[in-house]
Amino acid sequence: MSTQTIPAKPSIRERWNNLSRPAQWACLIPLVLFVYALPWLNPPLIATTGTDFPTAMFDVARYALVAVGLNVVVGQAGLLDLGYVGFFAVGAYVAALFTSPNSTLTKLPYLWTLPLAMVITMIFGIILGTPTLRLRGDYLAIVTLGFGEMIRLIADNVTPLRGQSGFERVATDAAGKSFLPTASWWYVLTVTLIIVVLLFVGNLERSRVGRAWVAIREDEDAAEIMGVATYKFKIWAFVIGAAIGGLSGALYAGKLGFVNNQSFDVVTSMLFLAAVVLGGAGNKVGVLLGAVVVAYMPLRFVQIAEYNYLIFGIALIVLMIFRPQGLLGARQRLLARGRQAYQRLLGKGEQISGDSALTPEPTAKGTV
Repeated sequence: MSTQTIPAKPSIRERWNNLSRPAQWACLIPLVLFVYALPWLNPPLIATTGTDFPTAMFDVARYALVAVGLNVVVGQAGLLDLGYVGFFAVGAYVAALFTSPNSTLTKLPYLWTLPLAMVITMIFGIILGTPTLRLRGDYLAIVTLGFGEMIRLIADNVTPLRGQSGFERVATDAAGKSFLPTASWWYVLTVTLIIVVLLFVGNLERSRVGRAWVAIREDEDAAEIMGVATYKFKIWAFVIGAAIGGLSGALYAGKLGFVNNQSFDVVTSMLFLAAVVLGGAGNKVGVLLGAVVVAYMPLRFVQIAEYNYLIFGIALIVLMIFRPQGLLGARQRLLARGRQAYQRLLGKGEQISGDSALTPEPTAKGTV
């Protein structure tokens, strides 16, 4: 009796990739418009009883932007960063120092502080990454954890940063009027920046830089042997992630209108990391989902908000046991590239092809 092989059903991602570009845009545009309209729609099913709904949506969007930036470092390059809140804090203080009347620095229009915050946090990323990114694993995690705490202590003890007194009227004009009138418009600005950042990160993921990150994440030693400049590409990941973290911090400072050192503790950094791990490190849609879970659930279910750290901790343990890749794991095709290249390096497969993710393009020195 002959047996017939039943073809596997295509996954959602495969179905999506099989759609034409116009069909993909036809699906995305209504979804994006719906996301933009959420603060005004205020659907009863997802309304937040304890918090103004537009403010809640801004918090979710802020976490989503943070998660996208941290995903570049943790998910795409495989660098465990436990002090990402430090870059978030630097961005917030840049916005405060250049817009608050409590600061003695020259005042700038708030929108100018957004790229300025990104540039300054990129510099901090270079300063931190240059000596530390030769470390790996737990050693790198400990150093980054110390960086996040160091930024908080500097803010507490350096007089111009005003410690717990902080900066008031951030992103306001001389009359005390906020840069944007309502939380809804802060949400719109943040969602717009998320879309821009996602497009930028997506292009990087498909470039040689993204392929190098995958190689480093899968097996850094094999990547080095095959000519990938691992240190350089790790610096790139760290700096790009830092810039996105600084941008989100500046948005947070502008919306809140107040910045002090109490908002940038280790617990906040762990929540940022939880959003990435819960959603699926390496998957952009996954980390957005993780950010929604981490930021929205305590606002929606206020009865359990005081137990949110316990709940997220248990959720992480359960995921590590039963689904270590997160709710939406990284793209398996990208994960497979590093493994295949490593197997070929060991002589278990055919010669490395010219379009391999790890194959360097010809350069003067023969490195990527």
